[in-house]
Amino acid sequence: MQTINRVMRTALPLLLLASITTAAQPASAKIADVEIVLPGATSAEGIAKGNGNTFYAGDLFAGDIFKGNVKDKTAELFIDVPAGRQAVGMAFDKRHDLLFVAGGFTGQAYVYDTKTKETVATYQFAAADNALINDVAITRTGAWFTNTAAPKLYFVPIDGYGDLGEFTTLNLTGPAADIVGQFNLNGIQATSDGKKLIVGHTGKGELYTVDPVSGASALIAGISVPNNDGIVLDGHRIWVVQNFSNQVTRFKLNEDFTAGELKKTITSGLFQIPATAALFGDILAVVNAKFDTGLPPTADEYEVVLVNA
Repeated sequence: MQTINRVMRTALPLLLLASITTAAQPASAKIADVEIVLPGATSAEGIAKGNGNTFYAGDLFAGDIFKGNVKDKTAELFIDVPAGRQAVGMAFDKRHDLLFVAGGFTGQAYVYDTKTKETVATYQFAAADNALINDVAITRTGAWFTNTAAPKLYFVPIDGYGDLGEFTTLNLTGPAADIVGQFNLNGIQATSDGKKLIVGHTGKGELYTVDPVSGASALIAGISVPNNDGIVLDGHRIWVVQNFSNQVTRFKLNEDFTAGELKKTITSGLFQIPATAALFGDILAVVNAKFDTGLPPTADEYEVVLVNA
């Protein structure tokens, strides 16, 4: 009996500790798919993660910027921009509270101060009749933009104080430079050290790495993504939005970003030609572009859809 009591005295604290440890582990943050309406939007395409639960989304052909919250599931008009602007892909520089927005068919890009809502800078990368400035990625030293109509990237430098410099143009070589119809370079992201860029090529259904110094590109093997649009990179995980395929695919990239393996295909009954996405922990916020209604699209409402990443 004494032996049993000693075993119980020893085992009980261990059982209690295991119970407490198990209880302290957070449950998986699974959610049901949900829509956040962009009130008054006449089109939609880009999205960027802001501070905390905040996101910014754009009205593609009106250029207006919306601000929303993935926790509260709300959104509102944030910046009513001057006529003639557009808003395609966008990225937020949290160090300086700056929002970088690709200007689409205008050939331009815009930088907004999210504290004051003022326009900090406007860049004319290319002539409006030969451009689709499509997406943007932030690195420690600046912002990179794609042009779907040309094998070029544009770089806007940002110094440590948040001041912007004159843009430069990087001409690409290799497979990313191929022009195959109307839609070519599209989504863009940068590795955490900024030494490699990853770009999507819509016409070829492929992803490439790009050297930000030389412009040389190389295929990322094992990834086939027809209709690729915006991309999200988190370490070695990458999500690719496939607009007319009505899905988002997640891949695991190898150590040197030369190959990828499919890990998950995300679909939703709420997807209506998704274009871009932003990552909030285990939640992916995806913009419905509704390009199936035309270009410009003619839907009555545009949304951000929250799904499990």
